[in-house]
Amino acid sequence: MKLTQHHETLAHLFLDGDEEKALDYMNELLHEYSRAYLYESVITQSMYYIGQLWERNEISVADEHLATAVCDFVLSTLKEEKPIKRTRQQKALLFGVEKEQHYLGIKMVAETFKEQGWRVRYLGPDLPLEHSLTQIEKFKPDVIGLSAALSYRLPTVKELIRRFERLEWKPFIMVGGRMASKFDLNEFQSDRVMVVKGLPHLHQWFKEGRDGVINETS
Repeated sequence: MKLTQHHETLAHLFLDGDEEKALDYMNELLHEYSRAYLYESVITQSMYYIGQLWERNEISVADEHLATAVCDFVLSTLKEEKPIKRTRQQKALLFGVEKEQHYLGIKMVAETFKEQGWRVRYLGPDLPLEHSLTQIEKFKPDVIGLSAALSYRLPTVKELIRRFERLEWKPFIMVGGRMASKFDLNEFQSDRVMVVKGLPHLHQWFKEGRDGVINETS
């Protein structure tokens, strides 16, 4: 089977609510493909495919919620099967902005940071500004990651960036989620803020740093 078809197969396992078969399928693919590649090209694309089915009224909201729950199970179980050694002192704190219910993408980003040896706090979706600031002040992360899917979250993202740029230890701020891949967010870019357009983009940052990412995308 071509890789481009794997995401549809996985999507239908999610929609069937079959946790065991979905997990077995991902474990089979892990023998052939890297975890990073499967996150981006299979799991992420499977959820986009499910979203398209919902937009065409081919599945219900309940179907989409079931698929999300099974996908979450698969991500959590895959994470547990491979203990990760912390090799760095850097810290990352990641969350979805207030009223943002999509969280699977930022969860995969959290796992990617852990695989790189970072200390990670993943706070989930729908986190109000003041609650995020409380955790940030306690944890003092080197990187703060924000996720949003829809364009009308842009004012919230803008306010979060403004507040986080005031923090005295000057953390690096990453903005991601489906919104980052669908819209032009160059207005947010600065020496302390980077728009992350997907997991390959994030891996490039880990490998080459900010300068390498800018040179590649400019």
